[in-house]
Amino acid sequence: MARLRAPGGCPWDREQTFDTIKPYTIEETYEVLDAIDRRDYAGLREELGDLILQVVFYAQMAREEGRFSIADSLDAINAKLIRRHPHVFAAGDAKTPDEVLARWDEIKREEKREKGEQPKGRLDGVQRALPALMEAHEISKKAAKAGFEWSAFEQVLEKLHEELGELAHARALGSQDEIEGEVGDLLFTLVNVARWLKVDPEQALRKTNAKFRRRFAHVERTLAARGQSLEQSTLEEMESLWQQAKTLPESR
Repeated sequence: MARLRAPGGCPWDREQTFDTIKPYTIEETYEVLDAIDRRDYAGLREELGDLILQVVFYAQMAREEGRFSIADSLDAINAKLIRRHPHVFAAGDAKTPDEVLARWDEIKREEKREKGEQPKGRLDGVQRALPALMEAHEISKKAAKAGFEWSAFEQVLEKLHEELGELAHARALGSQDEIEGEVGDLLFTLVNVARWLKVDPEQALRKTNAKFRRRFAHVERTLAARGQSLEQSTLEEMESLWQQAKTLPESR
């Protein structure tokens, strides 16, 4: 990367900045997730390399500006891992995953105090740039840790039914702004349903999206084999093929 960015190197690489590389970082991250979802380990090997390239790119640009090197980044994460795992590297005694997470958060707060950082709102640490489902999941987790939480899963389901009723009411009134708000409330509640069931909503939806793609592709291919397009077919024909796709191992 240093050679690519040097005089006489690659014109495209030389003109990149922190901001221009950001979209590629997001893209490569999702390609890693896709390879994991498909259990494509050969693809994952390649995608991890592409993701590491993003790290190398940022570090090289920072080194050129005299800010830090990739070695500094690696030293920092090594030190952080040791510091936040006292139950492994020191005399800590966390024995369960929950105890580990609690100690991790406590150490983070200690680090911020040592740096002189002012206490922030409990949700300020959740990045607004996250995908909405991930942001909702992180927000609800932090609120729950602070005690703002239902006492039983049945209460979460009650809230879900309540939100469905409010959506129906908003739809009856015909206000698009209210409908949008109620759809958002419904989605946020569904995220909490997933959290209580220990399901990552972002990953669950990604897998459902992939499943829908597979089943829809089966409908499309089968109709094409009959000489029909989707537009030339009835809903009943498509639904019949959809149900057929659900029985196929590759479409589950």
